[in-house]
Amino acid sequence: MEGMQAYGAGKAGGAFDPVTFLQQPQTILRIVSWLFSIVIFGCIANEGYINQAKEEEEYCIFNRNQNACNYGVFMGSMAFLCCVGFLALDIYFPQISSVKDRKKAVLADIGLSAFWSFMWFVGFCFLANQWQVSEDNQFKERGDAARAAITFSFFSIFTWAGQSFLAFQRYKLGADSALFSQDYTDPSQDAAGAPYTSFGGDDLESPGGGGGQTNSDGAFDGSGGYQRQEY
Repeated sequence: MEGMQAYGAGKAGGAFDPVTFLQQPQTILRIVSWLFSIVIFGCIANEGYINQAKEEEEYCIFNRNQNACNYGVFMGSMAFLCCVGFLALDIYFPQISSVKDRKKAVLADIGLSAFWSFMWFVGFCFLANQWQVSEDNQFKERGDAARAAITFSFFSIFTWAGQSFLAFQRYKLGADSALFSQDYTDPSQDAAGAPYTSFGGDDLESPGGGGGQTNSDGAFDGSGGYQRQEY
């Protein structure tokens, strides 16, 4: 029964194994995506803005388009938080006893991971286009930071798509054990509310009742089983 699983995790209540958790493909992809988001955020936030000698206002190195830098910073910070949230959910996931709740978590993983993959595709195209049309040579001095942000945006497309694919595989796996019905909940949570049922058996004899049976022999005269009537 130890191999029985529901949506990629065993029965609730098992001990958490950090080594096994870190070796899971979905955990590796989440950590890689988390690192990519830090790189993208750091490159744009630290070196994504520059000002010319005679100007005090800072401009975005992506063709002076503030929207490009704002998009990269926003995506990097939100992807960072999303990765942390998914890692926390992965740690808690084996403790979820209800299959319905597990199904909702896996569906959310599929949808959000696919959404982030699409958003990084948009971000990659946007940043690459704005960097390509940049004509100011002074902006080219920060080329390493710009190219790093574009490159890791491209890689993030596939790491998030991989997370969505793995979540879809877990959804297809579903519940392969009879121990996990759609209404399964942890027995320890319902033990207190279970109604008391007595064991089946014969009715107890009533005190002085002779086993609970009434003696009706006196009502018959023994002749053919008919009751005798007196006039």
